[in-house]
Parts: sequence; structure tokens; C-alpha cells
Amino acid sequence: MLHLTLRQVEIFCAVAQSGSTVAAAQAVSLSQSATSAALQQLERALGSQLFERVGRQLVLNDAGRALLPQALGLLEQARAIEQAFVVQGCGLPVRLRLAASTTIGSYVLPPVLAALARSHPQVAVDLQIANTAEVAEAVLALEVDLALIEGASHWPGLEVQPWLRDELVIVSAPHDPLARQAAGQPLASDALRSARWLLREAGSGTREMVEHALLPHLHQLHAAATLGSSEAIARCVAQGLGISCLPRVLVQPLVDAGELVVLPTLLPQMQRYFSLVQRAGKRRSPALQAFVDACRAIAPPSTD
Repeated sequence: MLHLTLRQVEIFCAVAQSGSTVAAAQAVSLSQSATSAALQQLERALGSQLFERVGRQLVLNDAGRALLPQALGLLEQARAIEQAFVVQGCGLPVRLRLAASTTIGSYVLPPVLAALARSHPQVAVDLQIANTAEVAEAVLALEVDLALIEGASHWPGLEVQPWLRDELVIVSAPHDPLARQAAGQPLASDALRSARWLLREAGSGTREMVEHALLPHLHQLHAAATLGSSEAIARCVAQGLGISCLPRVLVQPLVDAGELVVLPTLLPQMQRYFSLVQRAGKRRSPALQAFVDACRAIAPPSTD
């Protein structure tokens, strides 16, 4: 006879991740008293205390830390059962938890989500958008089922599959002196080395790829400003605040509108892959596989 329930396990994980029964109660849609009672029932069933109180926070003890990976895995299996039923047409709604780096979430995923909604209307999606480092950490913590990132992954324990190819291009405002200079001949390294660069923050996949592509040729990038959004950088570049190296899929609408120009240079063409990322060894449920199939079905971003 089982002495614990999935609901108790879910509440335990919520408390472990939030650090309090108050925050966990909001996450699992229960009252604080019901959440505390469920946690106490789980501890009695297991015959072990799972948390230590430090001030107002609940911190996992050694028993709780040992239990957490198993509890998260159990919840993953339960979600997989639900998702198998919904995809097989049994009528149970399911929510996929996804994460994407900023450019992908804002510019590439919308048609994928539209296709998934048409083919599997009972599959809902919760999408987190953050930089690549934060997205990878969410996958490792089992906070999301799958993620989509720009650039490479340096995190052990992640399975990475290339998805779409995109081009990185150097852009400026049409009235920028470098744009006028580039109209005569492609820019050499010296001109780019002395430019005012607008860059993404550390941890961004775009920032990593820009440095990987440019530093071997320019040796340094004078960062006039660092911004947490590639779209914000593009808008600042359009105002003449500097130049930047950004994904083609992001800047092409602004280039078409005449707000940005792509600067021809003597540098090699810069390309990168968008990738699908999941925890190593994780089995894809039918619903998650349906999302991956929708990703594979879309055309790659234009690099014309």
C-alpha cells in the first residue's frame, strides 16, 4: 500500500524550488495551510524530515536533497503519461513547458507554435524567454521539458541537436559614417576595430557567437553599451549610437524598412545554428515530439 501521493510529491518539489510554503501554495493552487499539511504528511509517510528552517526560508536537508531528483523524475513520468493520452486523442489537455533564448522566442518560434496549435489543439505551451545561460539552467533543473538556444552549449548533462542555421551580420544606421565608407569598398578590420559596438550581455548566445566570430580578426570590441535585448540593440543602432553584429532573422525587417543597413566587410561569412536542447536521457513524450516535429517542419530563416 502506497503511503504518499503525486500531489504530495508535487508540493515537496514546489517548496524545494521556492523555499517557502507560501510561495509553493501559489504555484500549486492551494492554501498555505493545505500545502503545509501535505508536506507534513509526506514527511510522516517517509519517516524523515526533509527541510530545515533558516529564518523564514525552508532549506533542503540531506534527506530532502537526496529525494529531490527522484521526485522531479517521478513528476516527469506523470506528465509523460498525461501527454501520451492527449496525443492519442483521449481528450486530456496537456501543457508543455518550453524555454527559448531571446531571438528564437521572439522571431523564430511564433510560426512553430501556430503550427502546433493547428495540429494538436489540446497541447498548450508555457514559454519562458531568457538568455542562453538561463535557458540551459532551466533545462538542467527540469523546470522545462525542452529549450531552444542560440550558439553552443557548455553544460554537461544536456543533449544538443542542431536545428536551424542563421547568419550574423554587422549593421549600422544608414547615416553612420561607416555605412558611407562601406559604400565605396568593404570595411577592413581596422575600421571595425575602432567602431563603437553595441553588445548583448554576458551569458547571451548572441554575445558569445559575436565574440567567437569577431575577436580572432578584431582582437577587441569597444563596447559603447551593453544591452539585455537584441531588439533594443537594433533600435539603438538605427538611431546612430553605434554598430552591432546581430542575427539576420532579427534585423532583416529593419533592413527592408531602410532603418538599418548591412555593412559589407572583408571578414568571413558568420553563421551559427539554433539548437534544440533537452536533459540527456530524457524521453520525449508524444506531445513533446509533436512540438519537435513542428520545429523541423518550418523553413530555415532567410539569409538572402
